[in-house]
Amino acid sequence: MNNNMISIKLKNETRLVPKGSTLLSLLPDEQKKKFFVALVNGRVRELSFKISFDAEVEFLDLTHSEAGKAYEASLRYVIAMIFNELYPEESIRFSYNVSRSIFCQPLGNFHIERRIVDQVANRLREIVDADIPIERVTVSTEEAIQIYQKFNLHDKIDILKYRPEKDVHLYRCGNYFNYLHSYMVPSTGYLQNFILRPYSPGIIIQYPRYELNGQIPPFEEAPTYGRTLKRAYEWAKLIDTQTIYRINEKLTPENTVDFIQICETKHNNMLSEIGNLIKADIDNIRLIAIAGPSSSGKTTFSNRLRLQLMALGINPVMISIDDYYLDRDKIQPDENGEIDLEDIKTIDVELFNQHMYSLINGEEVELPRFDFMTAKRVPGRKIKVDPHSPIIIEGIHALNEQLSASIPKHQKFKIFISPQIQISIDNHSPMSTTDLRLIRRLVRDFKFRNAPAKRTLSMWPSVRRGEFKWIYPHQEQADYVFNSELTYELGVLKKYALPILKEIGPTDEDFIVANRLIKYLKYFRSIDDDAIPCNSLLREFIGGSCFNV
Repeated sequence: MNNNMISIKLKNETRLVPKGSTLLSLLPDEQKKKFFVALVNGRVRELSFKISFDAEVEFLDLTHSEAGKAYEASLRYVIAMIFNELYPEESIRFSYNVSRSIFCQPLGNFHIERRIVDQVANRLREIVDADIPIERVTVSTEEAIQIYQKFNLHDKIDILKYRPEKDVHLYRCGNYFNYLHSYMVPSTGYLQNFILRPYSPGIIIQYPRYELNGQIPPFEEAPTYGRTLKRAYEWAKLIDTQTIYRINEKLTPENTVDFIQICETKHNNMLSEIGNLIKADIDNIRLIAIAGPSSSGKTTFSNRLRLQLMALGINPVMISIDDYYLDRDKIQPDENGEIDLEDIKTIDVELFNQHMYSLINGEEVELPRFDFMTAKRVPGRKIKVDPHSPIIIEGIHALNEQLSASIPKHQKFKIFISPQIQISIDNHSPMSTTDLRLIRRLVRDFKFRNAPAKRTLSMWPSVRRGEFKWIYPHQEQADYVFNSELTYELGVLKKYALPILKEIGPTDEDFIVANRLIKYLKYFRSIDDDAIPCNSLLREFIGGSCFNV
């Protein structure tokens, strides 16, 4: 074969192309805007990537998560560029928000009025229609600092301190430079689908979601969730931890213990709030229901809430929803012949309702116990609940009214628990709460279940589908949202997560996610976990908990 030619295997064909061809050049003109990034021998590459070796190539559209991430980051990039053009003296911040959207908010005294939203939206459409190239460039750290100073991106200069590499990647669009810690689309013309709406004090930006096959979801208000995000942001602003750099500045040898205890005190204060709310209505509340997505810290939280209530003279009883699973051989498969173990139909809802009703009415009940070894229910303990003792239940369906339909709503206190971080690499690059939970789960599964990172990563998409189906639809019913985030935790999780993530090689299908998590974690200053209390929610994942978790 000619040394200037390489072999490219596509879905339905193998072809020879000149060495150094871009991925974009492999696509016919009518398909160039259909795909957003590509996999080259299993690794994510931008469409501008010049390929110089034999490879298998798979082009990714907006039904794939990596294409969705590139689209979303590129949209943030262009909006940041527009603000720099229209309001060069002002700074903005992006974060993830309600209804699977991005929130763009002003920093300082800048006020975003409706006319500004319209102005940004109109300019965004002009730039998309102009189809301006977005090009990756490499500069020295010194050059990057000069560029960031020119564009008033001082927060990006801060994070360079924790970046070991001497070269810095940036993206150029026209005369604008920025970097959003993500792969990007080749040009602005790829960003055809978006919705901007005023949402005080900023702008909601809606974009295509890969889990919805590239469609923009209808906007749904979520006031309970929204208040939680606002509270998380106010906390981060109060203690000055809105970016990784600011967090790292707190994690000096002389300040680390104080910072850990400040974060733990936040949890203590929220537990006190919940306890006081329950005590104020204890004559009515008989069932306390706790639910949240994977790796939110539900088990430790339930134990700490139990103790908080006991300190107020309330003696709750804890009952496991897991003990009400149907025998595995009695679970009916779905229309595809598969069994979804997270489906509420896997729980004996009728028996659960009977037992809760009987207990609340003062009757003695023999609880079931689910034997996970035999996958069958067996008889459990007999209990009778005091009229002044609420029952605590915890599980993915705990907030679902179907699970506890026999109990009047005024007799239930519902708690949704999830980490809601307001941490960014810099003002334009927010970190995902989902990634934090995934890192927690990677560490926990390896430590307590001897599960390698590969197994946890391969299961994660299924876990996420279950969360969207069974957990998130009920979060707005919560009486209280407990933010289980601990601002210092990624500095601790880093030393546990990095070794197991680095075991995943470049040819592994999970390398894409592993590599992204490694890139995030490398920015955090490592801290020792000796100062973490034994009742900390973080102990559920790293070990050393005083609870049986």
